[in-house]
Amino acid sequence: MTATFPDTTLSTDRLVLRPYEEADIPALVEMMNDELVTAWTGVPHPYTAEDARDFVTRAAEAERTQGRGLVLAVTEFLTQRLVGTVTLQRTDWRILGTEIGYLTAPWARGEGYASESVLAVCRWLFDEQGFQRVELRTAADNTASQQVAQKIGCVSEGVLRGAGLVRTRAEDRSSGEAGGWTETRTDLLVWSLLPEDLDDAPEPGSDADLYDARSDYGAYADWR
Repeated sequence: MTATFPDTTLSTDRLVLRPYEEADIPALVEMMNDELVTAWTGVPHPYTAEDARDFVTRAAEAERTQGRGLVLAVTEFLTQRLVGTVTLQRTDWRILGTEIGYLTAPWARGEGYASESVLAVCRWLFDEQGFQRVELRTAADNTASQQVAQKIGCVSEGVLRGAGLVRTRAEDRSSGEAGGWTETRTDLLVWSLLPEDLDDAPEPGSDADLYDARSDYGAYADWR
């Protein structure tokens, strides 16, 4: 029998993390078409309603039922508005370790939502699921994502040279406007979190958990 995560909902003072629903599709399309999401993740571009529907109705649940990980929509507790996504992937059930990824909607950046949601998932993994290791990978130039890793108490383990792809947008010389997207290879910084690393981590939603508006783009993850 394949080991799987439970179909769960988590909450903090400000956020609710739950499975995606079809009603989330319009907000998901808007979030995924943000330029920073396009640059730092592998989502299709442009990201269509068909892409979102396949993700919500098939791919997200398949990650859980096939034992690879878990996909949670992150929403504001008061407004129910979609804030972002947290995913678990490449889960190793023998060593009880998994890789976490996240992204945040443009309108919600700078509120500390990324660290709050990721920290909530990590505490759940350690306290309720018995996991012993969470790994996070960030593109070398994605300093905002690295700030989130540092904020929740992750330990930097090293660099995977040339292990990732990011997208850049060159200027169209004829018009002076931004041109098409081009994939370029990047180093990935590897971070880890163990149960004992959370002893000094801030409580989700605390004042110490806030960043400037550049933060919360997203960790490098396989969003395809």
